[in-house]
Amino acid sequence: MTITNVGFLGPNATFTAQAVSALFPSRDNKPYRTIPACIDAVENGEVDVAVVPIENTIEGTVNLTIDYLIHEKQLKIVGEVIIPIKQHLMVHPENSNDWERIDGIYSHPHAIAQCHKFLYNSFPNIQPIEASSTGAAAKFVGEHPNQKLAAIANSFAAEEYGLTIVRHDIHDFNNNHTRFVVLHKEMLDLDIKRDNTGNKTTLMVTLPSDQAGALHQVLSVFAWRKLNLSKIESRPMKTGLGNYFFLIDIEQKMDDILIPSAIAELEALGSGVTVLGSYPYYRI
Repeated sequence: MTITNVGFLGPNATFTAQAVSALFPSRDNKPYRTIPACIDAVENGEVDVAVVPIENTIEGTVNLTIDYLIHEKQLKIVGEVIIPIKQHLMVHPENSNDWERIDGIYSHPHAIAQCHKFLYNSFPNIQPIEASSTGAAAKFVGEHPNQKLAAIANSFAAEEYGLTIVRHDIHDFNNNHTRFVVLHKEMLDLDIKRDNTGNKTTLMVTLPSDQAGALHQVLSVFAWRKLNLSKIESRPMKTGLGNYFFLIDIEQKMDDILIPSAIAELEALGSGVTVLGSYPYYRI
């Protein structure tokens, strides 16, 4: 299938937009205000695929993405891209000379958390204000030059919205990356003009019952087949306390024998298994 339009968490110059540009540089890209809106756009046929964040090195899983995928819209993961995250403090040019006297700081909750040390040391009396994205924060600051505001965002946002970066690289850790997934209604092979870093298969697994050793049984299914798991994470089923499902990433593309036989064994043990996707991933 040829991808002609891509939905992403907007506005322009977000980190998600950067991920989209890396994979789909010549497509018609459409920004949406929230992650659920991006996912709904695929479900409704407004766009062919959507690109949304799913995990950050510092802040971990983007729970909104996982929960909306599992509980609301069952789309398939057809690709993944990992990009480095560099956060900067930026203000309107009119406020660049006295930026240390700003009254408010806007950004996405994850970006705020990624810059905790800087904010604590430099602006201990300012409570950052959450925005739907780093790009939205930069856009808001650019539209209000009469207010002493700052945004935490990337360099593309500063350029896009005419802001001045007054402090570079304010994130707490240098090895800061975010994983973004490409979502579609069905499994498909993406036509991307770059070499992929590797392949993954992602499963959602529910345990057969609340009994001792149930998770050990599940993991043993992969261990004796020498299927390498790059991630396993539990999330609440939202059906009651103590009820969880597990997201499992296998560092291998879906094959004809190993993964299907692992799924069959899991189901024989009484586990529920859903294949969320088998896809290439790219590291930028």
